[in-house]
Amino acid sequence: MMIPIITGPTASGKSAVAIELCKRTGGELISCDSMQIYKHLDIGTAKATKEEQELVPHHMIDIVEPGQSYSVSSFLKDCLDSIDDVLKRGKTPVLCGGTGQYISALRDGINFEGDPKADEEADSLYKEFEANGIDGIYSRLQSVDPLAAQKIHPNNTRRVIRALSVYLATGKTFTQRNLESKKSGPKYPFALFEIDYEDDRSILYDRINLRVDKMMEAGLQEEARYLYSLPIDRKSTCCQAIGYKEFVPLIDNEPGATIERVAYEIKLNSRHYAKRQLTWFRYIEGINKIDRNLNVSSQADQILSILES
Repeated sequence: MMIPIITGPTASGKSAVAIELCKRTGGELISCDSMQIYKHLDIGTAKATKEEQELVPHHMIDIVEPGQSYSVSSFLKDCLDSIDDVLKRGKTPVLCGGTGQYISALRDGINFEGDPKADEEADSLYKEFEANGIDGIYSRLQSVDPLAAQKIHPNNTRRVIRALSVYLATGKTFTQRNLESKKSGPKYPFALFEIDYEDDRSILYDRINLRVDKMMEAGLQEEARYLYSLPIDRKSTCCQAIGYKEFVPLIDNEPGATIERVAYEIKLNSRHYAKRQLTWFRYIEGINKIDRNLNVSSQADQILSILES
């Protein structure tokens, strides 16, 4: 059976489906989330509760300290090691997360050997994309690799970032390095599943707004204050993450900063991020769409039916 990767935009309900699938298959959940890797940051990263983690074993969460660097190649190695471990124990690995760069690296079988800076460049570009969108990145790609830019639509965020990161790291065109990096292909056969909100994003945005309200009630402000009390660079990945960076004006006692404004900014930035995620996933070939209107049990049935066909 192919290894499932359950993905989708933030607040789409993918974690609940992944846990249900693990319960059905005796599986273990492997996170593909670039923020859940950090210890101590639970509320703002929507990490599984202790009860959920006791019910289903979770991997690739709480593995680095806040402020510690963690690259795509680090994720690829650690994730494949986790898959190996789960399979060796006769269990089913169920991957789940919304970090498009992580999922693309797994799915494409990207080999970072020979260009150690490629993942660092991609990380930097991905952060730029999350903050400002794709326009500036695409313009730079047009300047340094016009052939790749001509072949890649600017909305195909994943390939735009990959093409520019390859050139910045190696000086080689995307076409040349792409052929080299995919010679061996992915280590395992993966099947991608996305909970589908393309036809009505307003439903997804309502889910995001509700989840932010629940995070605030659960103590997100205290978690953010803890993060910014640590002796780490505020430019580090975790400090720049949505759900934390919006608290900085309040923590720094800037004029006009209010908790209501913080909540509004988190909701707004989360909705914008979800839109960018949807764009990223749209250009991943062969992704299976899961009906959002089904309950979690029926969504798991749909995934199992595809995996077993």
